[in-house]
Amino acid sequence: MLETLTVQDAVELAVVERSGFVESRHAGAAVVLSPDGDVVARYGNADALVLPRSSLKPLQAVACITAGAALEGEQLAMSTASHSGTERHASTVRNVLTEGGLTEDDLACPPAWPGDTAARDELVREHGAQTRIRMNCSGKHAAMLRACVATGWPTDGYLDPAHPLQVHIRDVIERLTGEKVAHTAIDGCGAPVYALTLTGLARAIHRIGAASDRSPFALHRVAGSLVKAVKEHPWTIDGPGRPDTIAIEKLGVFAKGGAEGVMVMVAPNGTTVALKMLDGAARATTIVAATLLARAGALSDADVASLADALSLEVLGGGTEVGRIHVSASI
Repeated sequence: MLETLTVQDAVELAVVERSGFVESRHAGAAVVLSPDGDVVARYGNADALVLPRSSLKPLQAVACITAGAALEGEQLAMSTASHSGTERHASTVRNVLTEGGLTEDDLACPPAWPGDTAARDELVREHGAQTRIRMNCSGKHAAMLRACVATGWPTDGYLDPAHPLQVHIRDVIERLTGEKVAHTAIDGCGAPVYALTLTGLARAIHRIGAASDRSPFALHRVAGSLVKAVKEHPWTIDGPGRPDTIAIEKLGVFAKGGAEGVMVMVAPNGTTVALKMLDGAARATTIVAATLLARAGALSDADVASLADALSLEVLGGGTEVGRIHVSASI
């Protein structure tokens, strides 16, 4: 059976301190690429396989656009989102569907409550229910459906790994990563997710994050347009007060977290980091990624400090801060 990095492959990336006592440690692996795409730092086994989970969405979104999903602005940004299900998110996804002659019933992602507490509370007060459009991956699914409509592929069964759309997505992923997919799994939303090396994932995200929307190459133009849309509409990719949105707003980076402790981040100058927390926890991924970019000279220490202040890194005791989540001193 294929597997991700082992405990022996991992290094300490972050610690959780409570009242002067290190209570927990987050170990994993990370890789940093220069603006030119060269590996400049490795922590742990960066050649280990990972399931990128939602950090794969930028690659999937690029593939959907190259397959004909004609999306721009907020709608384009939503194609790579793990959104919090606010009414603004739901309305944008609904428009993506409607403009393609589709409805929420065409979505194959599972119904869900909004991740945003206020939005969920509002639905409960209105005696609402879980819906597919509020599921955090609905933007990706809507883009997949729009690609099918544009290309003439059937919308039924669009999540089947053998469906023409998913074959196209896999081909684009292999082109961007420069490696063959090692394994096919099913993500939480029902879409295929592929095992890649952490370095391969970093390579692909670097190509997307450093691309220009004015490139003479179509794939690069699409990637550049996607990143530009996300940076212009950072609320789309995550949600108000949530880590990816905060990082984009404060640092001008392109950031995309994934379940089970995966994070990719590209600095404005193209320096890129990809990391995987072995325990699957996400609470330290954003600050670790930003810190690694700073240590590579792509962000300032002041930038990282500003980000840390905006993230929920405090450890509470009796409602009072008694500790913090810290990036490990060993990296």
